[in-house]
Amino acid sequence: MRAVKPIQFGTDGWRGVIAEDFTFENVGRVAQALADFLRSPQRRDLEIYRDWGVEYRPAEKGVLIGYDTRFLSREFATFFARVIRSNEIPAYITPEPVPSPALAWGVIQEQVACGVMITSSHNPYYYNGIKLKPEFGGPAPPQYTKLVEHFLSYRFKLEAEEEDLQELDLRAGYLKRLKELIDLELLREAPLKVVVDAMYGSARGYLPAILKELGIEHLAIRAGDDPYFGGKSPEPIMRNLVPLRAVIASEARLRGPAPSGKFLLGVVTDGDGDRVAGMDEQGGLIDAHRAFALIFRHLLAKGLRGKAVKSISLTDMADRIAERNGIELEQTPVGFKFIGEKMVREDVLIGGEESGGIGIKGHIPERDGLLSALLLLEVVALARKPMSAIIKEMMEEIGYHYYDRRDLHLEGRELVERLRREPPDQFAGRKVVAVETLDGVKLRFTGGWLLFRASGTEPLLRLYCEMGRPEEVREVLAEAEDYARGERKLW
Repeated sequence: MRAVKPIQFGTDGWRGVIAEDFTFENVGRVAQALADFLRSPQRRDLEIYRDWGVEYRPAEKGVLIGYDTRFLSREFATFFARVIRSNEIPAYITPEPVPSPALAWGVIQEQVACGVMITSSHNPYYYNGIKLKPEFGGPAPPQYTKLVEHFLSYRFKLEAEEEDLQELDLRAGYLKRLKELIDLELLREAPLKVVVDAMYGSARGYLPAILKELGIEHLAIRAGDDPYFGGKSPEPIMRNLVPLRAVIASEARLRGPAPSGKFLLGVVTDGDGDRVAGMDEQGGLIDAHRAFALIFRHLLAKGLRGKAVKSISLTDMADRIAERNGIELEQTPVGFKFIGEKMVREDVLIGGEESGGIGIKGHIPERDGLLSALLLLEVVALARKPMSAIIKEMMEEIGYHYYDRRDLHLEGRELVERLRREPPDQFAGRKVVAVETLDGVKLRFTGGWLLFRASGTEPLLRLYCEMGRPEEVREVLAEAEDYARGERKLW
């Protein structure tokens, strides 16, 4: 048996293997730490209250707890809530699985002291985790989670029973909010056929409810109960989207190309609904990079303005769009908590990260895969063209960009540190024109970039690459993997 890891909040919450790290005992410890933190005088001194302008809410405002569709998530959420209630803090729990963005919206709407989401997002089925949402509804920044960790101990109160908890249903209010953020008439009148892939996650049923109300023809797949997620991790990347691609191919054969038929589009949300991807009518993946670029352009075309923020691992297409439109763009380390801070403190139009999380001005300072999916539908509805044609036009306008990522089961921190100390002058036959060390080590070439980064949530070394042609991406990543595995030296 592997060693049990200490409880630490990483890039996006604390995650662990169910029954090894993620146990009822450890969940109780985190709940007790949160209760002690919420009542602590040190909490008032955090920067989010001093400098961000976030409203401080006392512990008596309560804690809102939601959960996803994983094994025992409801039970873990109930246990967490019982510990909170045992500390004489009101505990509200959702009656059913909810998407993380709905939980974040609920924190703002219900004005609670903190939100807690029991989820492990896109991780394999045997993981679960905890995300914390402070009063502003976004991901908890390091200053917040570090202080929660400070209160961790091996004791917790468990006196309250499940009947002592209050249920709070967020579904109707959150759906109403989504409809306020999109152009309902544009979508209602557009000739769309949408395939909605929930990947068995907690966003299931949400998008179909809106599409049904608008009279948009749609088909929902992977929308039932399956805590194994069909044997795939609920991460919206191509290798996990075989069922969606098969349905898109089948629908395309039956319907033929628009405008004689309807514009076919697939949209995908991950395990807890905060990330998005899509699929065009030809079965081509609309990954996080293309989704961000499409939505960014669309928001600007609608006349909206504000700063753009992206993580270091997101596409240079964002830079090109910002430059063309005179928009300020800022780069952050990986983790939406860094983008969320910018959205709270500054006038940010859009923020996004490589994993598919996109936040939009006027909503929550957090990723929302459902709103992003609806905006992708708006893109097609407004252009009245197939998505493949829209993407082709965008690439011709800002340049062709292709991307891929490899996740290696290696401890990569030492390798990344070595690259940080001694970056190469050349890599994969390309001159390194710049080196960025904001998070990991990013080698910039004239026509693209390669990023080495140790994951903050899993024991992985991640290799990210964007180049002008798909074959270049494969070539650079192959050499990067050889180097990471010790099969190739740089010097």
